[in-house]
Amino acid sequence: MTDKVIDTNMVTIVGKIASDKEFSHEMYGEGFYSFDLEVPRLSNHVDILPVTISERLLVDVNLKLGEYLVVEGQLRSYNRYVNGNNRLVLTIFARETYIPKDEEELNEILKRPNEIYLDGYICKEPVYRTTPFGREITDLLIAVNRPYNKSDYIPCIAWGRNARFCEKLEVGDHIKLWGRIQSREYQKKLTDGEVLNKVAFEVSVSKLEYLKDDNNREGKEFDDYKENSEDEEVQGVVI
Repeated sequence: MTDKVIDTNMVTIVGKIASDKEFSHEMYGEGFYSFDLEVPRLSNHVDILPVTISERLLVDVNLKLGEYLVVEGQLRSYNRYVNGNNRLVLTIFARETYIPKDEEELNEILKRPNEIYLDGYICKEPVYRTTPFGREITDLLIAVNRPYNKSDYIPCIAWGRNARFCEKLEVGDHIKLWGRIQSREYQKKLTDGEVLNKVAFEVSVSKLEYLKDDNNREGKEFDDYKENSEDEEVQGVVI
């Protein structure tokens, strides 16, 4: 049963270690650390992605700045309360890590440096919008189940034809999606006029599948849907 739940959330990323590890928290006597990984895009940009790793996985791995590391795991979310406000925080929870054995293996892995698969449910009404450059986008929030009656809430972005389709999805609809995790810088203006630079993390969707036999439609017609993104490079756009 546990393996089935794990299979609904799978991540593989490879990139350069971009920060020293810092102690994050302890659970049942097991310590966890966090660090950043610089993951290349197909374009000239990179994504700086947060990774959480158990001390037990660090026994045989020495995290050196600038060294390439492969991380396999899940994209998880948790709530952080700051100044009375609830904030959704995302991190890649490492289950396995390894250092490529040679340049040939590294070059092969870097052909697909950032992959995620999610199987979950729409838990917030989709929001369709367009960018200043006319790109169509739909923002989604996906609930993905994991063991012990917990769920991860993952913000996602669909583009183009996928965006137009996702605009019609309803809360409770079951979808599967494939894509990449991206970091996005933005500015937040406070009430006193101060501007803060922040970073958001989300999944850029390249392919999705709608499961019409497992949803909240109650007899309403909605066709099966499988679609790929229109343009692979669209996923790399910082918005």
